[in-house]
Parts: sequence; structure tokens; C-alpha cells
Amino acid sequence: MSPHMKYGIAGVIVGLILLIFAPWWVAFGVIVLAIAIPAIAYAMLDPSQRRRLRQSRGGRKQLGG
Repeated sequence: MSPHMKYGIAGVIVGLILLIFAPWWVAFGVIVLAIAIPAIAYAMLDPSQRRRLRQSRGGRKQLGG
């Protein structure tokens, strides 16, 4: 699991804990940010950067390469 995935999961867990101790809108905001920030960052990449990122994360293995 990548570090970014761990941060996202931790943000969602913190948001769920905040549901108990804080107003619902604070918890909802933390959960939305934990999901939205990595998605927005990925969307801002160029197509070549996305391709390179997929290859470095161990996407499909190419024969002869």
C-alpha cells in the first residue's frame, strides 16, 4: 500500500472519530478532503506523468521490458 493511500485511509478514520466528538460538518469536511486531495492531485498531472506514475506503481508488466 502506498503512503498516499495510508494518508487517505487515516483521514477517513480521523473523520469517523470526529463524528463522535465534533459537529457532523467538521467530520464530513475531513473525510471529503482526505478523498478529494489525492484525486485532484492526480487529475492535475499531464498524461505523460500519469503514464509514468502507473508504470512506477507496477501496472501491467510488459513482455521483453
